[in-house]
Amino acid sequence: MSRYKDSQYLRQEELIKASPNIFSGDKGNGFFMGKPRPFVLRNGVNNIYEPIRDKVIGYFKDNGISWWGGSQPSGHTLSSQIACLNHLFSIRDDKESVLAMLNGVRDEFEDVLPISCDTEPQYIGFEVVSTKDHFNEKTSTRGSNCTSVDAFIYAVHKEDKKRWLIPIEWKYTECYSNQDKSNEDRIGEEKGSNGKGRERVMRYSALTDSSTQLKSLNCYYGSIYYQEPFYQLMRQTLWAENVVKHRDDEILKADDYLHIHIIPQGNKDLLDKKYSVSGKGMEETWRGMLNDQSKYVIVDPQRLFTPIAHKYPELVSYLNQRYW
Repeated sequence: MSRYKDSQYLRQEELIKASPNIFSGDKGNGFFMGKPRPFVLRNGVNNIYEPIRDKVIGYFKDNGISWWGGSQPSGHTLSSQIACLNHLFSIRDDKESVLAMLNGVRDEFEDVLPISCDTEPQYIGFEVVSTKDHFNEKTSTRGSNCTSVDAFIYAVHKEDKKRWLIPIEWKYTECYSNQDKSNEDRIGEEKGSNGKGRERVMRYSALTDSSTQLKSLNCYYGSIYYQEPFYQLMRQTLWAENVVKHRDDEILKADDYLHIHIIPQGNKDLLDKKYSVSGKGMEETWRGMLNDQSKYVIVDPQRLFTPIAHKYPELVSYLNQRYW
């Protein structure tokens, strides 16, 4: 069991009891996996930072975005989708702050642009997908059954004035077993048929072979690319590469990208686990598969906010209580 996750369960349960205003009086014991849980809110809307609730609900509805695990915001207080929204949604219309936050990660950008795939474009988008289905995933529903980016910034580089994709993958308490996603049956298929695993390898292996960023392998079955969290990172890297490669087919036309991975520094169960595919920690394992190290960076969520914390004292107070 994850020690970090356990500590965050206790943190959220204590907030539900001792600081009810954070969750608008929601007493928890909402249902998750068929049972009432003290860390699950009865109304998932209360999981969202109160000043942005109506706008977040409207954003998801207007842009046809699916919620994780259902048709409404999750009441699970450890939801990383909710954590991402609680951190970033309040600043999405503040161009100056979005740029300052991005340059706090990598001081290379002179401008950020509206996310034109949204119905009301601002400077951060959520659950963003490509215009074209580069992976033959057969669906483009944002947030569901296709490669979606948790958060997204569209930037202009200082030196060459080129447009960059900034996909952001958001983690909170996630940690992973050694499940092999290249060896998985479809529901209803004969055990050991491996239909789902084969489909994944067929979908992504040729793209990985042609990638300039990911190192190709002689055999992809059982490889690092089909173990979490690397399976997600592989797909997001290929997503960014293919949006750039096929810019003429895309709404978000760009020439390069920077992949930002948000992970709390306290989540040692994700960061420091010795992964079976390498015997090393998460960052060292993943960097071993990358050709250009500058295109990937891990950032703690509190550090992400350092350049703009002074401008959002109420939001920072909330985030301190809930997450930091």
